[in-house]
Amino acid sequence: MKKYSYHLVWLAGIYLLSAFTANDTAYEQEIQQWHQKRVESLKAESGWLNLAGLFWLEEGKNTFGGDGKNNVNFPADKSNPFLGEIILEKGKVTLKANADAEVFNGDAPVTELDIFPGEKPVTLRHKSLRWFIIKRGDKYAVRLRDLESEYLKGFSGIERYPVQENWRVKARFEPTTGKKVSITDITGRTADQDSPGTLVFNVGGKEYRLDAVGSTENLFIIFADQTNKTETYGAGRFLYTSVEKDGSAWLDFNKSINPPCAFSPYATCPLPPKQNKLALAVSAGEKRYGEH
Repeated sequence: MKKYSYHLVWLAGIYLLSAFTANDTAYEQEIQQWHQKRVESLKAESGWLNLAGLFWLEEGKNTFGGDGKNNVNFPADKSNPFLGEIILEKGKVTLKANADAEVFNGDAPVTELDIFPGEKPVTLRHKSLRWFIIKRGDKYAVRLRDLESEYLKGFSGIERYPVQENWRVKARFEPTTGKKVSITDITGRTADQDSPGTLVFNVGGKEYRLDAVGSTENLFIIFADQTNKTETYGAGRFLYTSVEKDGSAWLDFNKSINPPCAFSPYATCPLPPKQNKLALAVSAGEKRYGEH
């Protein structure tokens, strides 16, 4: 009878171990699938790996093309020498292409077209190049993509910490009304962004706080931590989450990601506000990819 009892206990132990292993594997698979989608988004046409230039426009006419005499210098080996003019006039941007420029909006050749502002961004193409207008503060710029970019060709994946479920932390969401968070980007421009509230969480018995921007359905967190010094991107990382019905939010640090500036020198990334610099080493998520 005693041997039979021991056998049951042994079987029960094996069953529990198998259950825990299956659960851990399921969570790891979830993170792996999430990360694969993340990599695919970086490599996509709208991703960050193909950025090839960021050109700030001057008021008035800005000539553009592959020749160095232009105001906006596209890569000489990817562009005709003179493609035309990009005209900025009191917040309105118009493109005038030379007759032989081979500039297209979709499949339609472009001679003259208002490209900013509009209901949605207008993306133009010439050979492997794609470009559109962005606005940062009161400045306007051409953001250029190259579908044959060396950054895209040289991408070999992102090193990450091992998936650890204990870095999936439940936080308390403290809502606020009318709160603003000052966010500075790498160009030195600072803007006050709406913050729906603060996330309060515990690690190792200590309480930490992170201000979020965005909305309760899509909280965006820009944070720094002690791993930035040696293992993760020096300018901090990003994390997204949302508020649950009970007022909590999951902070899954296994989904901490590098900002676009880790992959391209042509991105304009926001930096962590001082209150989001954690006195904590978050050894989860993406590790350092590069310092541009």
